[in-house]
Amino acid sequence: MEPVDILILSNGPGEMTTWVRPVVKALRQLGGEDRETVRISVVLSPCPHAMGKEADLARTYGEVDRVQASNYFWNFFLWGKTAEAWDWRSRGVVLFLGGDQFYALALGKRLGYRTVIYAEWEARWYRWIDAFGVMKESVKQKIPSRYRSKAIVTGDLMADVQFSSLPSTATKPIIGIMPGSKASKLSQGVPFCLAIAEAIHRQRPEVLFEIAVAPTLDLQTLAKYADPHQNAMVAKMGKVAAQLCVNASADNQTPTLETSGNLSIGLITEFPAHHRLSQWHFALTTVGANTAELGALTVPMIVLLPTQQLEAMQSWDGLPGMLARLPLLGKLLARLINYLIISQNRLYAWPNIWAGKAIIPELIGQLDPEQVAQLAISWLDQPEILARIKTDLSQVRGQPGAATAIAQLVVQQLTSP
Repeated sequence: MEPVDILILSNGPGEMTTWVRPVVKALRQLGGEDRETVRISVVLSPCPHAMGKEADLARTYGEVDRVQASNYFWNFFLWGKTAEAWDWRSRGVVLFLGGDQFYALALGKRLGYRTVIYAEWEARWYRWIDAFGVMKESVKQKIPSRYRSKAIVTGDLMADVQFSSLPSTATKPIIGIMPGSKASKLSQGVPFCLAIAEAIHRQRPEVLFEIAVAPTLDLQTLAKYADPHQNAMVAKMGKVAAQLCVNASADNQTPTLETSGNLSIGLITEFPAHHRLSQWHFALTTVGANTAELGALTVPMIVLLPTQQLEAMQSWDGLPGMLARLPLLGKLLARLINYLIISQNRLYAWPNIWAGKAIIPELIGQLDPEQVAQLAISWLDQPEILARIKTDLSQVRGQPGAATAIAQLVVQQLTSP
């Protein structure tokens, strides 16, 4: 094969961890490790959900050769100039794995490359895009018949976060916490989960707690959401504050959050940490890619979407998210949008979406940490509930293979005449 470039376009933290990571691994397995023949570049586009650490995360992927952060995107998109003056080979593919599908089309035309789009829910620009990998058959059927041959059903990339659950070696029950990576979720999720943890701790002091820190989030940023002086939502979400403690003693080098009620919560900073997560009895989590990860590990979970401050939930995608973030009217529109979306009674957690029904609880509304704590304690007292949920999760998680199918699609485009 002549030297080629693969340019991956992505944007947010969820896409980087659940889409880009498995795909670049599959691309290297199919295309080989010779960087003189196959070079993989990742370019990030602006994303309202981004934490600013996505480029650093991409650089930890050994399969990737070059990374450009989102703040340089528009110069590249409009003028074709990257921050480090990258060169481009004569043959290549632009692969869309998050953002706006139009970016892939425009940059493919600029570079003279073929274009491949992973379409989760809808394939766009099908007249000009060369190939689509779609999540399921219904997405393919939405494409007009004359262009439908461009699409293959690859399956759900979320399902490629597929690992066997390890037997628990914990001597005490562990409840995991995954508050998310976006500011709009963290501002409510961190203090709310701390309040739940303290309520459980008062009745079950033997229970251990751990927070899986998102790879795009540093500990200092996480800790500020537990500080009432930096996060006004602490007062509305249970009034439990916490301080970051790093290397607290010679015997324990694990960073922790120490709550105002003297509860120590361990912070998991390694990524991925599936061997740690699989030891959890169950998890308290927000919606997002983390529900797919927990589901793939068959870890039972309670999904939390508190609405104590509706305007704080400005994390929706597409037009609703854009309207919710408008200056001046944004907060008012956010309250209205959130009310309308939540009143639809739809499913938010990936395992429930896969199953088409609620196999894990989704708690939405004006949630009370004491009530959530009682639900968690009932799970501790009734292991048969956890066993049933683990069985349900194992039955509905998708089959892995989407990343390999997308990588094969890219290789086909690279070798097409």
